[in-house]
Amino acid sequence: MPTIRWFPRQGPPRAFAVYKPVTTVGRALGNDVAIEGPGVADHHAQVAFDGRDFNLEEIDRQGEILINGKKKRRARLVHGDRVTLGEVELAFSIFAETTTSSSSSREGRDGSDTDRDDPTHRDFGGELAGVRKLHEFSERLMVHAKGEIDPLLQLMLDSIVELTGADRGALLLVEDGNPVVRVARDIKKETIADASGSISDSIVRRVLETRRPLIVSDALADTSFGKSESVVALNLSSVMCVPLLAQGELLGVLYVGSNKVKGLFEKSALDLLTIFAGQASLILQNAMLLSSLRADKDKLVRELHDKKFGDIIGACASMIEVFKKLQKVATTDISVLITGETGTGKELIARELHRRSPRVNGPFVSINCGAIPENLIEAELFGHVKGAFTGAIASRPGKFQAANGGTLFLDEIGELPLNLQVKLVRALQERVVNRVGDARPEKVDIRVIAATNRVLEDGIKRGTFREDLYYRLNVVNIFLPPLRERGDDVLIIAKALLSKYADEMGSKVVGFAPATLAAVRKYPWPGNIRQLENRIKKALVLCDKALIQPEDLDLGPEATSPILPLEKAKEEFQRKYVLDALERNNGNRTQTARDLGVDPRTIFRYLEAERGAVPPGGGEGDPVG
Repeated sequence: MPTIRWFPRQGPPRAFAVYKPVTTVGRALGNDVAIEGPGVADHHAQVAFDGRDFNLEEIDRQGEILINGKKKRRARLVHGDRVTLGEVELAFSIFAETTTSSSSSREGRDGSDTDRDDPTHRDFGGELAGVRKLHEFSERLMVHAKGEIDPLLQLMLDSIVELTGADRGALLLVEDGNPVVRVARDIKKETIADASGSISDSIVRRVLETRRPLIVSDALADTSFGKSESVVALNLSSVMCVPLLAQGELLGVLYVGSNKVKGLFEKSALDLLTIFAGQASLILQNAMLLSSLRADKDKLVRELHDKKFGDIIGACASMIEVFKKLQKVATTDISVLITGETGTGKELIARELHRRSPRVNGPFVSINCGAIPENLIEAELFGHVKGAFTGAIASRPGKFQAANGGTLFLDEIGELPLNLQVKLVRALQERVVNRVGDARPEKVDIRVIAATNRVLEDGIKRGTFREDLYYRLNVVNIFLPPLRERGDDVLIIAKALLSKYADEMGSKVVGFAPATLAAVRKYPWPGNIRQLENRIKKALVLCDKALIQPEDLDLGPEATSPILPLEKAKEEFQRKYVLDALERNNGNRTQTARDLGVDPRTIFRYLEAERGAVPPGGGEGDPVG
């Protein structure tokens, strides 16, 4: 059993056993390791066992922690580590040590060994073999933890029967509120066929109800269980039964017994089995979770078959409408404008349009109009001839020529300079282009798909986007909704991305923790699918656990939008709606009030609240700048 030794300034060292999944350390008497000294907080730190490692974590952010002289807030403990909390020195040991106040046996006045007479004294040295067995079991269990759960349970039970010297053992898991025997083994490491006939229901029921370990040295003579039908029928002698608890959840019980030997088990054996069960519970919980995640992954594959449109994932009503429109226009040659926020997957839609069109065997050529310098974009679009400008050492076709017979995707079309927009209108209208430096026109047979995250109608009003180009591109508009408006699609997409990139990167991550899925669902994702994808990639690289936690995706409590009271939410919606209507009316308060059916003073009130002061300007009919 691991221990923490405290070296007080006065008096001998004291040792504390670390036998719980979480052991608290601090000044307050309620701590598992109660220590005193300068700089020690009431609840300073805790040692958490995750099924494999012991991790020291801070509780009080004001409390200083040093591990081997280095400041830490969280660290994995190994045998021999020196820990300083405030000015108090501690040492961590993986092996058990006596918890008496001196390292040697205390002799009484009559010369007797008072430690032996003290009923609270425990022979930790005698448990060393058990601790080593526990450590060996942990190592073996971690190797098997990613496999099937039934062999894992058999391995666990074989180790327990061997450790306790019992004739047989059983592991029962709680399923739908009732204990079910998942595996039963004898001392020969063979499966017991009819396990239920060798287990006392009354003893198991008592442990499940109390959640406390139980030892019965002579069951037939025991006042609590001697008259139990199952005890009498089984002729039981020695029984130990301990709960399997993981983070407060009752998973089941471990049961070992013998109907041949009375008094086989002692209190120290029960203590060791309890510690064993605590460690096994955490690993078992992870194994059960992994098994559940594998089933979840299989389910995801089946769901994706129903909720996938080519490479596009979506099942919400707005995406179903997108898929319907896409299917109708894909077989035509008309121009399509895809709109939506950055990161919503506009290029995926464009590729799917190409894949479902008669031009599928032709090229799909993509160009980002906002990523190319203005002085080069014409040559990039239409090509150039040798000597057309400095650096043009050879003639080169443009994207229009490269897409001949296929599809040209103009991404971020709203970034295209005005002088290029004129030439693009001609190219779209006549399907003819001229290379830079060449007067000879070239015919091109292409379908044009454009995309933008801008509101092009606003660009037309400001004079930054040509109206004739807009109508040539926007024959059919496909609007992609932002991720925050797609409901549970975000969970399906997150799981699909995790599965894809975990395989590509060879990551040991197998899924999301339940709290992470809840955080993913609540977060507004301003960067949409691209932001989600990037955070999942980062988490796969940096995460050290099998399950991605909310903090691995930078989704702490402060990341999610708070749920507003209904009245405040209604007021916020009205404010945004009024301001949007005002913008569409070019700031005209009178027209906006008329459209909304309210008094113009209402519009003024929202403006005043937005700007914090009365806006300047003339009468109510004047535009507001």
